[in-house]
Amino acid sequence: MGIKAALPKFELYLYTAVLGLALAWAASWIVEASSENVGRKTFKGSVQTGWTYFGRKMDVADFEWVMWFTTFRNHILFALSGHVIFAKICSLASPKIGIGGQHRGMVYMVYGLTAVLITMGWSFISLILAHCMMLYTVALIKRKSLCIVAGLCSLATFKLEPYGSWQAGFVTGSFELQDILFYGGCGFSIMRCMSFALENCEKKDGNYSFIDLLKYNFYLPFFYFGPIMTFDLFHVQANNPNLTRKDRELWDITIKALVHLGAILMVDVFFHFLYILTIPGDMKLVKQLSDWSLAGLAYSNLVYDWVKAAVMFGVINTVSRLDHLDPPQPPKCITMLYVFAETHFDRGINDWLCKYVYDYIGKDHDGIFRELVATFCTFFVTTLWLGPCEIVYIWSFFNCFGLNFELWVAKLCSLPPFSTIEGVMSEAMSRRIRGVFNAMNFWQIILYNVLALNSLDFAKLVAKRLLVQGFPMSTLSVLFVTYCGVQLIKERERNLALAEEAAAEKPKTE
Repeated sequence: MGIKAALPKFELYLYTAVLGLALAWAASWIVEASSENVGRKTFKGSVQTGWTYFGRKMDVADFEWVMWFTTFRNHILFALSGHVIFAKICSLASPKIGIGGQHRGMVYMVYGLTAVLITMGWSFISLILAHCMMLYTVALIKRKSLCIVAGLCSLATFKLEPYGSWQAGFVTGSFELQDILFYGGCGFSIMRCMSFALENCEKKDGNYSFIDLLKYNFYLPFFYFGPIMTFDLFHVQANNPNLTRKDRELWDITIKALVHLGAILMVDVFFHFLYILTIPGDMKLVKQLSDWSLAGLAYSNLVYDWVKAAVMFGVINTVSRLDHLDPPQPPKCITMLYVFAETHFDRGINDWLCKYVYDYIGKDHDGIFRELVATFCTFFVTTLWLGPCEIVYIWSFFNCFGLNFELWVAKLCSLPPFSTIEGVMSEAMSRRIRGVFNAMNFWQIILYNVLALNSLDFAKLVAKRLLVQGFPMSTLSVLFVTYCGVQLIKERERNLALAEEAAAEKPKTE
């Protein structure tokens, strides 16, 4: 049945009302639990002074968010602003000194190398250049398998002990962000070098230069925190001499920057009332919460992680768009996901994995065995990228299983008698039945991913309460609310498909 299957308006209004009330109900439980337990000893380290004039404390359990928008906000803004100003000065001076727009990559590289040198020192730069040189040498052989193996071995030296600590020992000095910048810069550098090497294998005539690799790797906005932009896209865009902008492009960049600012303020407000990051760490308190509170906590943690990724990548993307680049878009909202095939929290890494591993091995993703091999290889690389440990192994296994299970179910449902039964149904009824399975899949996605964001114990407790102890009342009620949300997502997808179809037909009629 097609994506354009419609449901009656009153039915959609009902789904909207149920979903809105359920979310408000779950949020009220979390607000109550946050307010009543703000003085717990286990909260002291992660719930700290916030709006003193309102008597509200703030959840500061996420170091990454605090680092970006509180502790080191000014340092990050200074570095990114310096990049924009330096690039603008060079672009204004370029006609006088004979540097064209196609040399922008060199300008970005000079500023990036200088900023990294000042931040981390010569030893860090030397370490990165050594890995770049090694992978560049391998790239000249033009064997994809060799490039992948060399790249993964290089990545493993930062993700596995004692090799990671040994290399980190070369970096002198000590400051609070050193470890994050070291492992972030090294990890993303290796992934970029692998992209460069694999794209060099595709180059028919000659090879890309080592300077091309350095320009790609030391673009400062992407260097430490990503997102990853594959080399083929970056090389074309960074060397494009045409710097004209589309109509209203600057206005669009400004609007998105304001949206990101609004999201930061919204998260700041929520953290004063909803301690969604601190509560899951106190298992004694979590066990006392209602089933609805647990469901709301699990869901809100994934939504927050998406908001964090969207905002952080959004800030970086704003700078890169000012540089006339088209960076990877923020990840798709977790609320809009009900299939594993579209689940990701970093679109740059997702695009990298799809291009060089998942789509390369899986081809059209129609064969069961080929898909199994493709997903296994994809999550093998992902596990190494995240850093091998027990929780990552479990997360990778379940997400790999979920991706394959979707294909198995789709194959099964395409065979008689299931295909025959669906064939005699109305499109609306088929959409409803599919919505039930999508709702169950939605909660699989939440449970499989919340264990990586919080803890295995929290994920096990949520699953036990919703599926075993809460059956049938909590199980069916949460499933029905999720079903309502899925149908609203499908309605949005239907409207987008109709709009795209209308836009495609418009030129034909003119």
